[in-house]
Amino acid sequence: MLNPNHPTHSITRRVAGLLAAAGLMASIATGVGAQTLDSPLHIVVGYAPGGATDRVARIVGEKLGTKLGVPVIVDNKPGAGGRLAAQQVKLTPANQNVLMLANPAVMVVAPLVFKDNNYDAERDFVPVSHVNAYDFALAVSPTLPVRELPHLLAWMRANPQQANVGVPATGSLPHFFGLMVGEKARVQTQVIGYRGSAPLLNDLIGGQVPIAVDTEDVVIPQHNAGKLRILALSGEKRSPFAPNIPTFKEAGLDLAATGWNTFFAPATMPKDKVERLAATIRDVMQDPDTQRKFKDSGMTPVVSTQAQTAAMLKAYKTQWAPVVQKSGYQP
Repeated sequence: MLNPNHPTHSITRRVAGLLAAAGLMASIATGVGAQTLDSPLHIVVGYAPGGATDRVARIVGEKLGTKLGVPVIVDNKPGAGGRLAAQQVKLTPANQNVLMLANPAVMVVAPLVFKDNNYDAERDFVPVSHVNAYDFALAVSPTLPVRELPHLLAWMRANPQQANVGVPATGSLPHFFGLMVGEKARVQTQVIGYRGSAPLLNDLIGGQVPIAVDTEDVVIPQHNAGKLRILALSGEKRSPFAPNIPTFKEAGLDLAATGWNTFFAPATMPKDKVERLAATIRDVMQDPDTQRKFKDSGMTPVVSTQAQTAAMLKAYKTQWAPVVQKSGYQP
């Protein structure tokens, strides 16, 4: 028998220890490998830098890069209201790591109103993760003598020729939400589309248009500055960014609706990679620092599984499709 103190036995023990350590490192590496990709991940955004969707992509992308172990690159591809990006992403080869961050205008409204989008929102894309939500605000000019939603609806019924509702763009979500409000309240609404939120709010503040619908992040700062009055927000519960403003339901109108940003993968991406990305994005959205960054930007973070994301999209289309189709809107 070999002497335990023999130099050969000592070397053997050291080699065994090194092998065990190597095995442990291999095991750890395998675990990390399950979360890594083989090349950079590109997040395509169909809008110019600086907007809400772009901000979401950059907040999530920064954390994703750390967790996936690869660079994450945000590619801004503006054009055709976000549809150009969708047309390009659907052509992504299966071996490329590409996600698209999109909102309902691209994935719900456009397929209903454009005859040829050159993409099919359901066939060409797979939902990955719903990451944030936002409310719509109904605001009035300071020149309008109403301070509560029921008073506004009464005024609109009494003054149908003046009851114009401004929205940041024709065919936008605020446009169809304005129609949704009119239908629910049984009042005739004449929607006026602007070229962006800035000219809309300028006209609202100046009294050129009496009523406006836009997203909460745009309108709340003006409300807080006393330049206009928000009468209701569209969430199921009060917005954390404006806790003193009632929801539509609290104000007496049984209506709730939100917008969102959601990650989509091209249908060409392998299923296991889609599932891995969905799980990793969910982890990112649970990170307290991620949630803080969203809230600091005036956005509500959402933590969602892939199945919950698909269910949300189905319910969303059920709510909005009849309104869009009934409007008869043509681009």
